[in-house]
Amino acid sequence: MLVQITCLTRQFVVFYRVVMNIKQTIKSLVLVIALSVGFVSIFGPSSSALDACDPATQSCCGGVETTVFTCSQTGQDKGACPDGTIIDAKSTCADGSKPDVVANTGVWGILLVAINILTAGIGIVAIGGIVYASILYTSAGGSQEQVKKAMGIITNVVIGVLAYALMYAVLNFLVPGGLFN
Repeated sequence: MLVQITCLTRQFVVFYRVVMNIKQTIKSLVLVIALSVGFVSIFGPSSSALDACDPATQSCCGGVETTVFTCSQTGQDKGACPDGTIIDAKSTCADGSKPDVVANTGVWGILLVAINILTAGIGIVAIGGIVYASILYTSAGGSQEQVKKAMGIITNVVIGVLAYALMYAVLNFLVPGGLFN
């Protein structure tokens, strides 16, 4: 009898853990969906996005009215040639190549804004990490543990900044014309 109760208890515990994992997954999905909807409502097209966007009077990105920021992309069927001239997307450039149409889309503009925000965020976090580590270091008062922790934080910040700089350089190399042409 005791063995059956122990076995049932174990099965209940396993079932309870599975239910809690499902509950946690559902909570995470709801949070991701809510954040996505919030992001789109803030940075996405406004309610009058189907109308033509006038950059002189509205915030536009890719020919669509946006609520928070603007970008230089028009979203029209135009592209940039290697020499910098803007021509119709269906035409060919003077050197015989096709114009770069992707750089004129709103998605490209949003990606550039996101990379700029990420770069600023990395800089702010790096400065905050260095300040925190320096406060730990100066207030160590002979505690080797605190000095070791501060040096570890400074090392991690330097590694993080170098990794981001490497990623930025690789993106500039991979994207035709660089990220900010």
